Amino acid sequence: MAHEMTAPTPHIEAKVGEIAETILLPGDPLRAKFIADTYLKDVKQFNSVRNMFGFTGTYEGKPVSVMGTGMGCPSMGIYSYELIHIYGCKNLIRIGTAGAMQPKVHSREMVFAMGSCTNSNYPSLLGLPGTFAPTCSFELLEKAVATARRLGYKFHVGNVLCGDVFYGVDLPAATTWQEMGVLAAEMESAALYTNAARAGVNALCIVTISDGPEEITTAEERQTAFTQMMEVALSLA
Repeated sequence: MAHEMTAPTPHIEAKVGEIAETILLPGDPLRAKFIADTYLKDVKQFNSVRNMFGFTGTYEGKPVSVMGTGMGCPSMGIYSYELIHIYGCKNLIRIGTAGAMQPKVHSREMVFAMGSCTNSNYPSLLGLPGTFAPTCSFELLEKAVATARRLGYKFHVGNVLCGDVFYGVDLPAATTWQEMGVLAAEMESAALYTNAARAGVNALCIVTISDGPEEITTAEERQTAFTQMMEVALSLA
């Protein structure tokens, strides 16, 4: 869709100016509500279209927004594009869940996605004469690492796999990704990093391991209990 699209969009009912330059992007809209209710002050809801809740408030005196994105690259691609090009977001921080792909990565630990390996066709749709490697903003990554270290949180930094198939653990390629050192699997980072790179803005994907060989966390815990990544992401505002 052309850049001349104006607010409100087909997916976000906010007016220009109602969304902060820094926005947290959980896949689950109820996690967005939890963050707004728990951490933000002077909160105003700016979106409820498709129940993809979005809120703007302040955190330690700084304006911050949070909004759900749904699952998968197409959904993340739509919301991040509109947030960047229509609403002027400059720092987009995905906070989601992922499945562990390495023995050293355990449930409830954080992964900062430095790079996003992908089997999605999303980056190739740019029509580049080669393979684009979606990577995060080093500025945001550096700040996130510093905050996690200061707070004593357990984290890993490296590649994640952004996949288009959720029920694909038995696919032949799964072992290959593990052998290449990929830390975890999720479904949105490649679209976020690709859109951010094309627009020249900052993006970072922070995920908490929800599924590993030793444990699978509950839906309620994924919605409300993974607070370490929320606190790290909020510190980036």
